[in-house]
Amino acid sequence: MTKLPDTPPTSLRFPKHNVPVGLRTLVMGVLNVTPDSFSDGGKFLDRKAAIEHALKMVEEGADIIDIGGESSRPYAKAVEEKEELRRVIPVIEALASKVDIPLSIDTCKSSVAREAVRAGASMINDITAGTGDANIIPAAVEMGVPLVLMHMKGTPRTMQNEPHYDDVVGEIAAYLASRATAALSAGLDRSMVVVDPGIGFGKTVEHNLEIIANLDKLTGLNLPILVGPSRKSFIGKILDLPVGERQEGTDAAVAACVLNGAHIVRVHDVGRTARVVRMCDAIRNAVVR
Repeated sequence: MTKLPDTPPTSLRFPKHNVPVGLRTLVMGVLNVTPDSFSDGGKFLDRKAAIEHALKMVEEGADIIDIGGESSRPYAKAVEEKEELRRVIPVIEALASKVDIPLSIDTCKSSVAREAVRAGASMINDITAGTGDANIIPAAVEMGVPLVLMHMKGTPRTMQNEPHYDDVVGEIAAYLASRATAALSAGLDRSMVVVDPGIGFGKTVEHNLEIIANLDKLTGLNLPILVGPSRKSFIGKILDLPVGERQEGTDAAVAACVLNGAHIVRVHDVGRTARVVRMCDAIRNAVVR
């Protein structure tokens, strides 16, 4: 069986882009084309609003735009393929001709992923790491696009029902290693596999904090690490704040992720995050003389 790489890749390879990883942290902007996402449900369901917001995120410094048509918030209901396609494809088609950065499709359905790539997406972000639809890894291989493999305990409908781990970081690392090996064995190039520990997906507040504090333990996978702490409920619980007031908590979590080894951060507030990341990268890359 194919083994994980001995050294981390120096770039993330998209069909039309070759993006360096490691020297600076990439910012992935979230575009939820949904009526029920936890942070901005319904705000960008309108096609024009979604496109305008994406263009704004590009201006603010987004390196990737992640477009999703199905909410993955706790207890969210599944969305039919036809409806998911109706939400995301027109937005992807419009943005593909307007922006010069990679577009990512946030889906766990291989059929949606394929149509999205045909429409102009150049990355697949799968919260099930290829376990929800066995055809999604082959789809990434055949379409020649990078694939994000995320850890989740259970499903969005069940993941917060008293999640338990004996060793949360160790178990996540082992799971991601297994899923990445499956993707590599299927033929996906090492420069096209990204792993995500899945902050908030089947984790308690304490689990999320432990993951972020020990993120460097995932660097042994020698694959780019994506982390998405933005506006998550663990921040709200710690600071006792609603979703709309979690900016500072998100900034602190992003900073910790970057300093502990994240290569990509997935966020809603791109402008302020780009500044936080730039400062953290400067600290992380400082040379002691």
